[in-house]
Amino acid sequence: MTTAKDLFIIALDLKHPVGQGDLSLALAGAELIDLIGAGAVAVDGDRIVPGGPPPPGDRFLGEAAAGLPRQAPYERIEDWLWRRGRDLSAAYQAALEENGELKPQRSSRLSFGSESLEPVDTPARRRAVDRWEEKEPVLTALVAVLSIDDEPPDDETGLDDETVTTVVAAVHDAVMELEAVRQRRTIENAAFANLWRGP
Repeated sequence: MTTAKDLFIIALDLKHPVGQGDLSLALAGAELIDLIGAGAVAVDGDRIVPGGPPPPGDRFLGEAAAGLPRQAPYERIEDWLWRRGRDLSAAYQAALEENGELKPQRSSRLSFGSESLEPVDTPARRRAVDRWEEKEPVLTALVAVLSIDDEPPDDETGLDDETVTTVVAAVHDAVMELEAVRQRRTIENAAFANLWRGP
């Protein structure tokens, strides 16, 4: 069970809507945190330095580690989040559906295209929910970044690892940047519509 998979499952369970782009960035951050925890990578400043092999048994973490540049200058955390995060939520959705861990449901809070989904009651889902209910710091911090918590996040996330804090901060900055792009496009589209509408 990985932090990214837990995060995807919790995002499905919560009542606040989550954008695919935001979730993809957070999933990439969760993968990076798990790779750091396994000793597969280290962080030097804002750069990701490859280390040992990724933890066995999870193809997503294997793919994430394999895609990292292995020569200096290493990839910046922010650049990696955008590159690795591209369509990552859709990839997790497809994998969970293939494993029978997701099912269609009309009232789901996280909707991909015309299909709404909810997690099936599996041991993996129960572990994710337990981790969430116990307010595990990494999962709590990533959920807070997405603003999908049912309650306002506390000022203190409980993170006691500087490297993990750096990654969570990078995810936060990337999500804020994506939101700024969305707002700019909304304003531009409104201005374009007004131009055509005329006085």
